[in-house]
Amino acid sequence: MKHIPDPQLLERPIRILVVGCGGNGSAIVSGLPYLHQALLAFGHPGGLSVTLIDPDLVSETNCVRQPFCRTEIGFAKAIVLAHRINLFWGFNWQGMHSTIQQLKEGSEVDFVIGCVDTRKARHAIDKWVLGSRVLYWLDLGNNASSGQFVLGQPNNSANRKKKQRLPTIAELYPLCFAQHKGYYVALRFMFCRGSESKSDQRSPLFVFT
Repeated sequence: MKHIPDPQLLERPIRILVVGCGGNGSAIVSGLPYLHQALLAFGHPGGLSVTLIDPDLVSETNCVRQPFCRTEIGFAKAIVLAHRINLFWGFNWQGMHSTIQQLKEGSEVDFVIGCVDTRKARHAIDKWVLGSRVLYWLDLGNNASSGQFVLGQPNNSANRKKKQRLPTIAELYPLCFAQHKGYYVALRFMFCRGSESKSDQRSPLFVFT
């Protein structure tokens, strides 16, 4: 599918909301200033305006694989990262110690970058973007040896009438958001290894978390 970015993004600063400031989130955030500078260099009117949110505080274990140090233990991750970036780059990006559910309705966001690691958190993002006018939702995820990203346009009031709307992760992989009696269901597949004719069959294993 050929996709043309929404023209609004070329007319003013791009308002980005990064949800989650752990391993993936902190890595993404550290690269956004370079994208901001590149946009300005190519004549974009404003580059990026970024807000970071995360309800977690820096813990001792975060200081092993995430870019936090022991002197930051007990402080809000999102605020620590935003403050660090602003000091180095001279920006005025925002950090919020909160969840996406706590953002007020009507918050002006163009692009949500989801860097969360639970189905419950992804479901919260999905619910929020559907009730907003967010243009794009980029979902990131990884395990020990691989990772993936899905870029979509939420089926909300801003995108609903678009003829070639990019589906979101919730639409492409709805089982990742499935619930059973209040629990989120993870669908895993185990390949059958009987005869060759059955080599492509899959047996679903449901795990409740």
